[in-house]
Amino acid sequence: MSAQGYDLRRRPFKLKAESLKLKAVATKIKYEDYKKYEVWKKAHELNMFIYLTLLPKFPKIEQYDLMSQTKRASYSIPLNIVEGCGRNTEADFARFLDQALGSAHELEYCCLMCRDLSYIDEQLYQQTNTIINEVKAMLIGLIKTLRK
Repeated sequence: MSAQGYDLRRRPFKLKAESLKLKAVATKIKYEDYKKYEVWKKAHELNMFIYLTLLPKFPKIEQYDLMSQTKRASYSIPLNIVEGCGRNTEADFARFLDQALGSAHELEYCCLMCRDLSYIDEQLYQQTNTIINEVKAMLIGLIKTLRK
């Protein structure tokens, strides 16, 4: 022990623990930046399209029902990608991508209901469905890559 009461023999262990923390941080960085993922960019674009184009077409009576569910399904896709990027393992990331994919399926059905209830026309339905299918394909591709 030194004169200040600090045990010098513990210092090497402390440095080793700090280097392990740095390795964990370096591993996490590879998923952390969600903005670098094309699937997040496309999901964000889809979310903005839903908010700016589709939701204004809903009647007031649907504000707390189908409109609310459509909103939640829409923003859940990019949010799950973002949350998955904050996880430490590929398995965790893939699990959140699975949840995003489920939300994409849910949004797809909400849009089908909107068309069938005549809230949106066939052209807007097809345009929306095309973007949803692109996001779904990108999610499936990334999930498959992570699970190899």
